[in-house]
Amino acid sequence: MPSKSLTGVWAGLDIALLIAAGISIAFSVIWRAPDLLRDLVISDTDLNAGLGLGIMFAITFVISIAAILTPKSTTGGLKALNWVLIADSAATIIIGSIVWFYTLEERKNFSEVWEEQSQDTIGRIQEQFQCCGYYNGTDRAIGTGICASETFALNSTGCVGAVTNFADYTLNNVFTSIYGFQAIIIALFLATMCIINKRVEEERFRKIDAKRGGRGFV
Repeated sequence: MPSKSLTGVWAGLDIALLIAAGISIAFSVIWRAPDLLRDLVISDTDLNAGLGLGIMFAITFVISIAAILTPKSTTGGLKALNWVLIADSAATIIIGSIVWFYTLEERKNFSEVWEEQSQDTIGRIQEQFQCCGYYNGTDRAIGTGICASETFALNSTGCVGAVTNFADYTLNNVFTSIYGFQAIIIALFLATMCIINKRVEEERFRKIDAKRGGRGFV
């Protein structure tokens, strides 16, 4: 059977995948609570993608337990697990890359998001950051609160810097975490391959030993 150290590494990586599932699901649920800036940066589509990814990881964990408990002479379950891990990997790369690409043109992308916001939301953002408009005080500013003053509004640098700074911090953490999940998936895939190879090798020696009448090689 595979060495205890190899099995231990595999088990540790499998638990890490379960933790990744928990993190992904937890944040996808918790971040649905109303939050002025987070709602500007993270959409329901993003949260649904994160939830789906977490569920995929959780299902993979269940499959992995069933696979590792198969008879030592078989490898079908572990091979099926690796195909599932490949699917997880593809989903992780796609979601992480979408978030990363979005960060490459944050000022432009969040200009479009700003355009879609209600007057109340824009007014609250302006009050929170003490700024007016998006690019400057004349760019889609709402004349309420501090921006009711025309002088202040005209001299305002706009909210683009504050909004994109928050977005950059949040989205960078998101796609970094997602790519971290990818590292776990790859490591678990490789560990599973090692266990498969070990099982194949042991089964081959068992058959050779059986042909020799169980006398072994000594």
